[in-house]
Amino acid sequence: MLELSDITVRYGPFLAVDNVSLRVDAGEIVGLVGPNGAGKSSLVKTVGGVVRPISGRVLFEGKDLGSIPTHVRIHLGISVVPEGRGLFANMSVEENLQMGGYSLASKSQTAANIERSFLMFPILAERRWQAAGTLSGGQQQMLAVSVGLMSDPKLLVLDEPSLGLAPIVIGEIGRALRRLRDEKLTVLLVEQNAKLTCSVADRIYILGAGSVQHHDSADRILANPDVLDHLI
Repeated sequence: MLELSDITVRYGPFLAVDNVSLRVDAGEIVGLVGPNGAGKSSLVKTVGGVVRPISGRVLFEGKDLGSIPTHVRIHLGISVVPEGRGLFANMSVEENLQMGGYSLASKSQTAANIERSFLMFPILAERRWQAAGTLSGGQQQMLAVSVGLMSDPKLLVLDEPSLGLAPIVIGEIGRALRRLRDEKLTVLLVEQNAKLTCSVADRIYILGAGSVQHHDSADRILANPDVLDHLI
């Protein structure tokens, strides 16, 4: 579904991503793990169309995205949940969800997707009319994931969904990701949290200093103590 081929990203003289290639097949959860400064968010922004690489190609369902802008990529079926969540703080939970579903064709589909979000994260139903900025950090992250799902994407890209969250909330995010895997939604999970990633991903790319250092199935990575020592 998604293929990044020889992607290189620079910010002036700084090399953020160095000739990275990866793929995400339909129905997979693929993890991209690495420390701060490894280039993870630059790759997310490249997929979303916010950053244009100086070389390489981004293919989505075989289509070269090239200079296709972000809003068109959303209509093609790519949804990115950015680091920092990107919510409208003064708008309610429901209003944020409605904004996430702006590309849907009907109000009935929007309403159905909102109810699906409330089934996935029941606490959001209780906070339906509460301003997003007054939610706890964990509740905001649940809302951000739900907003990302509102457009019925073919590919969901999550950038650091566990960042700054308590372990119990990370567990909730993990359960939601496993549910999405059962539903065969394709997910690119970008994380520092290797334990969370290994618990939900089919395959994992390990990024360091802007390049792919290791790539394998989650099972094999879990069985490799040397890789785990590097990750966790």
